[in-house]
Amino acid sequence: MKLTQGCFSFLPDLTDDQISRQVQYCLANGWAVNIEFTDDPHPRNTYWEMWGLPMFDLQDAAGVMMELAECRRVYGDKYIRISGFDSSHGWESVRISFIVNRPPQEAEFELIRQEVGSRAIRYTTVRKASAPTAP
Repeated sequence: MKLTQGCFSFLPDLTDDQISRQVQYCLANGWAVNIEFTDDPHPRNTYWEMWGLPMFDLQDAAGVMMELAECRRVYGDKYIRISGFDSSHGWESVRISFIVNRPPQEAEFELIRQEVGSRAIRYTTVRKASAPTAP
């Protein structure tokens, strides 16, 4: 199951050239770029691990792509995403975020529905247990 989070989530995975162009777009707009990774892609997990510090004041996407290559080398079996943070007054938040690496076996989630008082319905998203792999 392909997780769909962030920009471009319903498109095929971006190539390195396309990632580089998106990073260059972020840099051209003056946004800080950072790389994050996790093995828990739950939609409510906002605490991904940062790969180094956010990259401020870069002019060329090549620096980010070198860091991405190193992050993939170390954490290639995890989800990796790139985010562009706009620190300008009035925004001060992430303007773009997209997944650039996925593990070989993606996590799967299921939606559990529960009826509570007054006929209200509560939904919970839980991670499904991984299916055993064939030898």
